[in-house]
Amino acid sequence: MPYRVAASFALIAFAMCLLIGLEMENSFSTTVLRALVAMAGTFVIGLVLGLTLRKMVEENVKAEGEKLRNSGTKVETGGR
Repeated sequence: MPYRVAASFALIAFAMCLLIGLEMENSFSTTVLRALVAMAGTFVIGLVLGLTLRKMVEENVKAEGEKLRNSGTKVETGGR
């Protein structure tokens, strides 16, 4: 999951930088270079956010599992 989040953010940043660079009539090399730098930076930021998100979900699932175990109630499994 963290790599998907990072890749999504990076591709969105790359596409936006390309569109904005072309709109501002920058040269092709300048536009692509800036888009690649933005993509690399955004990938790192997205990776950190993705890892944080995964850790947060794991902690919440663990806490809810502990609540269910400690409550003493049985969870219905759908007739199995």
